[in-house]
Amino acid sequence: MKKAEKVLFTENLTAELKSAKSFVLINYTGLSVKSQQELKKRLKEAGAKMLVVKNTLLKRAAETAKIDKNVLTDEVLSGQTALVISEDDPISFIQILGKFTKEFSVPQMKVGIIDGLFQNTETLAKLATLPGRDVLLSQLLGSLMSPSYGLVGTLNGNLQKFLYILKEVSIHG
Repeated sequence: MKKAEKVLFTENLTAELKSAKSFVLINYTGLSVKSQQELKKRLKEAGAKMLVVKNTLLKRAAETAKIDKNVLTDEVLSGQTALVISEDDPISFIQILGKFTKEFSVPQMKVGIIDGLFQNTETLAKLATLPGRDVLLSQLLGSLMSPSYGLVGTLNGNLQKFLYILKEVSIHG
C-alpha cells in the first residue's frame, strides 16, 4: 500500500470509527478464507462489517477518532487483528461472533467499545451469550404481566366459588 493510499484508508477508517455505535477487535488467526467469507456474510446480515486492518493503521485511525488509548494497547494490537464495526444494533453482531466462535473455535474477541463504553474479553463473551433483543423484550413483558395474570386468576377463583355457592343454594333452597 502506497503512502497516499494509507492516508486515505486511515481517514476513511477514522470516519467509520466515529460513526460506529459499537466495534470489536478480533484475532482471526486460524480462520480460513472460506470461513472468513462466511463470517462476513453473517455479519452483513446483522448490519455489521469486518475489516482486516494493519495494526499501525488501526492505531492511527483510533487516535484520530479520539478513542481511549487503553483500548488499543500494544498487547491488544498484537497478532492478526480484524475490526468488526456496527452502525446499527450494538449487540447483535457480538452474538453472531459468539455463535461463529462456537462453531469454528475462531475468531477470538479481544476488546471492544459498545455504545461508547470499553468492554474487555470476558464482558464480550457474556454479551455474546445473551438472547436476542426481541427475546429479551418478550421476557421483560412476561415478567411485567405475570402479577396481573395472578391477580386475575385469584379474583376469578373467588368469583367461581361464589357462583358455586349460589348454584348450590338455588338447587337446595
